[in-house]
Amino acid sequence: MLSAAILGSALMTVLWALAADRFGRRRTVATMAVLMIAGGLLFAFGSSFPILLLGAFTGTISATSSEVGAFLTVEQAILPQTAPPERRTWLFSIYAFVANIAQAAGSLFAGVVAAFVAFGLTGADAYRPLFVLYAVIGLLNFAIFVSLSDKVEAASVEGERRFLGVHRSAGTVARLSALFGLDAFAGGLVVQSLVAYWFFARWGFEPGQLAVLFFFVNVLSGVSLLAAGWLAGRIGLINTMVFTHLPSNVLLVLVPLMPSGALAAAVFLARMSISQMDVPTRQSYTMAVVDPDERTAAAGLTNVARNAATALSPTVTGWAFSVAALGLPFFLAGGIKVVYDALIFLSFRKLRPPEEQGASLAGAPDEAGAPEVGS
Repeated sequence: MLSAAILGSALMTVLWALAADRFGRRRTVATMAVLMIAGGLLFAFGSSFPILLLGAFTGTISATSSEVGAFLTVEQAILPQTAPPERRTWLFSIYAFVANIAQAAGSLFAGVVAAFVAFGLTGADAYRPLFVLYAVIGLLNFAIFVSLSDKVEAASVEGERRFLGVHRSAGTVARLSALFGLDAFAGGLVVQSLVAYWFFARWGFEPGQLAVLFFFVNVLSGVSLLAAGWLAGRIGLINTMVFTHLPSNVLLVLVPLMPSGALAAAVFLARMSISQMDVPTRQSYTMAVVDPDERTAAAGLTNVARNAATALSPTVTGWAFSVAALGLPFFLAGGIKVVYDALIFLSFRKLRPPEEQGASLAGAPDEAGAPEVGS
């Protein structure tokens, strides 16, 4: 079910990465909001496995609590149009911060399942009201998206005429997609829903305790996102991505080694306090090293690489849990992420975004020999 949700998101990302600028960015996210409503209602009122699988496959149900599919792709392409290059990373940091705080509130609100049980709902029925609320939020999203102005649309017609939407930066986007996919596969081994199950299976955490834990996970992650913009302005985007990610991976490996649930939760919180600082920097970097007319496609292709890779991971974790190898996903995820950090640093440390170059370097060639152009 989790893999279907991630795969559905990946397919929607591919579709809209190719079509969003032609179909219209505003219409794209509005269409996805309608699918969000449908997905929520299918989970709220469906009981059979095929119906639930269809709900997961709409491309809007997230196994990680993070934003998925065309929403992220289109918004990621729109944001750089609203700020100068030197403020772009801050904008992505604030964007991610607001999302994390909202996720924190959602994680905490999930604890109301206990209240639904008290009202007489049992088993899966206790969770159905949350999916009704999810559909209502989809309706609110639809109202917001249809009210966006024409300024969100792609300004360049040239990019719309290309099937894949990338040209000069094709090599860069391909390398970034491959590396982001490696990182996402590792991250998919320990997505929030599976980590929550791990705390339940290993240490007996109840839904109320999990709600509080993941509330603080998202709050700490959100605060760190604001620090990412400040740090990137001082040491650069690639350095911020790598040097905050490495220690978080060490902490991830330590989580299953802790002798108590409280210590495991503390180490996991410490890990989450720095692990997400690469998110706005990664998004900002991707948008910076491609041309403006390539942004929607670049965002879509890198996101679909991440989603497709993540879709494979839950089955691995599910197998590990089924054979009582509860710590294995943490060890695998941490090790693979360390490899990703080394590769991304070695591959892209010389390819700098415009704001990190001197005026005399603005036209310098990138590693593929193409002139360095971007936002």
